[in-house]
Amino acid sequence: MAAVGTWAFSEPAVERLRCLITAGCNATDVVEEAMAEIEDDSETGRHIVGRGGFPNREGVVECDAAIMEGTDRRFGAVAALRGVGCPVRVARRVMDQSPHSFLVGEGAVAFAREQGFTVESNESMLVHTPHSTKAYQEFLEQQQSVRGHDTLGLIALDKMGNITVAVSTSGVPFKHPGRVGDSPLPGCGLYAERMVGAATATGDGDKIMCFCPSFHVVQLMKHGACPNDACALLDDIIKSTSTDKCFEIGLVALNVKGDVGAASSVDFPFTYWNQENNFVKTSTQAPQFPPKRRNVQGLKWAMT
Repeated sequence: MAAVGTWAFSEPAVERLRCLITAGCNATDVVEEAMAEIEDDSETGRHIVGRGGFPNREGVVECDAAIMEGTDRRFGAVAALRGVGCPVRVARRVMDQSPHSFLVGEGAVAFAREQGFTVESNESMLVHTPHSTKAYQEFLEQQQSVRGHDTLGLIALDKMGNITVAVSTSGVPFKHPGRVGDSPLPGCGLYAERMVGAATATGDGDKIMCFCPSFHVVQLMKHGACPNDACALLDDIIKSTSTDKCFEIGLVALNVKGDVGAASSVDFPFTYWNQENNFVKTSTQAPQFPPKRRNVQGLKWAMT
């Protein structure tokens, strides 16, 4: 049993995962529940997640979310979804109830209505969120943006060995309407495989999606790498950018033994718990720059 979350603000979600997992709940159910609680809290919108998240350049909140089970690699996602405070719940319904795996924009909204979700006004999505409204006003007046790419990623490993990963974000502040980053894309923002583990990414989604890091991390674990060594593929991503400073990217991974690993191009706090501990811990991954080559248990690895 174990759980991990991206960024320090994931601590209450990982604590929720710990409580539900130890109570015997299924990995997919607990990830959905813990993620939805964060999404629906307008205070955490300042972290670019769910209700109260920063709007696009037209002032409209558009959310992306995805969920993936290691078992059979079932997957569901929504993107550019408007008017739903808990987009991960809609992504779960896509996985469970739709013949499709990914719905976007108006199609995602229509599906949410069909599934009984209340589609709220944009004003309702931004109520009691002075951080978002003030930042948007500054953007309109001064073209001043907000820094940060705080996608929430959660991974849960339950008592039965099932592993599930989910992600949620309201996307880059003041983005072009309809913009979608790496977060809801399988293999990019998230990936899971039963008997192996799962991984999730956060950062500059327009860049991250070009490298499919979550998929590659899980494949390295499948071939024997521990999570920390698997995340070391960031070395190759950094080298391939051919710049003095890599774009923002953070990776976390969890294997089915409950081991956690991380790598990042920036200071990257993450939270985690496993059955050896009775409490949730927070750790900060230092920037992996310049890259330091690691021996990934004899595996040869190169980004191409």
